[in-house]
Amino acid sequence: MRGSGDDAAVVRARPYAVTSVDTMVEGVHFRLGQASPADVGHRALAAALSDLAAMGADAGEAYVALGVPEGLGSGAVLELVGAMEALAARTGTTIAGGDLVRAPALTIAVTVVGWADDEAQLVGRDGAQVGDRVGVTGSVGASAAGLAILEGRATGPDALVERHLRPEPRIAEGRALAAAGAHAMIDLSDGIATDAAHIARRSGVRIEIDLDALPLADGVAEVAQQLGVPAAEVGATGGEDYELCVCLGVSETARVAGVTWVGGVVPGTAGVAFSSAGRSRSLAGYEHRVG
Repeated sequence: MRGSGDDAAVVRARPYAVTSVDTMVEGVHFRLGQASPADVGHRALAAALSDLAAMGADAGEAYVALGVPEGLGSGAVLELVGAMEALAARTGTTIAGGDLVRAPALTIAVTVVGWADDEAQLVGRDGAQVGDRVGVTGSVGASAAGLAILEGRATGPDALVERHLRPEPRIAEGRALAAAGAHAMIDLSDGIATDAAHIARRSGVRIEIDLDALPLADGVAEVAQQLGVPAAEVGATGGEDYELCVCLGVSETARVAGVTWVGGVVPGTAGVAFSSAGRSRSLAGYEHRVG
């Protein structure tokens, strides 16, 4: 392999490349001051790698383009890159190249390439089947609650702020779910209210989610109370948890661990429906803020 230092990277390919591009811009996806340069670098790479996790791919290479504004010194840039390198090392990712330019706002564009030896090992959004159970890895609502704490709209544990600033891409979990026979999968970058709907539309199925079954992170309920909204709403509509939402046949669910089953795929018009305490609920997912 040839990485940084030449005009282009050279890698030994496996049969199937899985490629995703993710961009974060200051003022849209983060604010320096609330997040350190290291936090920003970690989050940018984590968000891109999460797309590979959602496909069940092995992590491979990352290519990073940085747009750096006037006033952001070399120390901050090195801090940002160092955090990316640390996450890359933990996930088996090689940062193989990139670019550095001047920009009006700090911008990080990350291209990640994952690998698989057989196309059948990969999972898309379009394979959900009637009868599947719908589950989520880990816990949800942490990032939205952590952001509320950072912005001074609520108080709560530091662990929620850490989940917002330093999400972990579920690479191993994605591979395990793919190996278990997952029919469809997506990462929860925009909240299950939005992301489950993506699966439903791509698969042409109806998904029903029980909001009371969502695995809320510790402290989310207390933050939600301060915000004056139901805790399950924070869990369902808050973005950037980067957990995985998976559709899996009932007979395969016993083969996986670390998943909370929150709903199912049922006959009906394509879309997603939510309920709480037996009553229908209408929800909208996360939108990246601007300004």
